[in-house]
Amino acid sequence: MFLSIEPDGPVPIYQQIRDRIVEAIAGGRQPAGSGLPSTRQLAVDLGVNFHTVNKSYDLLRREGLLRLNRKSGAVVQRDASSGPPSQDWTEDWAARLDTLLAEAAAQGMPAEDIVRECEAALADFAFPAAGAEAWNRGGGSP
Repeated sequence: MFLSIEPDGPVPIYQQIRDRIVEAIAGGRQPAGSGLPSTRQLAVDLGVNFHTVNKSYDLLRREGLLRLNRKSGAVVQRDASSGPPSQDWTEDWAARLDTLLAEAAAQGMPAEDIVRECEAALADFAFPAAGAEAWNRGGGSP
């Protein structure tokens, strides 16, 4: 697994690691059941403290995307084909999306640009066939 982080960037390293793993899951590069490197190995690979990686993995575990145990290590628990998310997760996601869109609007980003960016981002994800069909029926294009 190859992750690219910016050690001196504005986003905390643990969040960057979490985000890159979520992107790998969404892009189909880390399907459900696939293993991730141990926290110590990924820390060595990235040149960061293993507690930083551990924080990322624990966050992903709390979000329901990883299963962690001593025997099998970190294993992807959910991906796009795992079925619909929980209602609690959906409500939290919608609130975070509202805030992100509000930030774009507050910065003066035109609605057309926001939509274009969203469509470009969606094109990078591995949606199950049923999801793509529903998206197409709704007028969007995956």
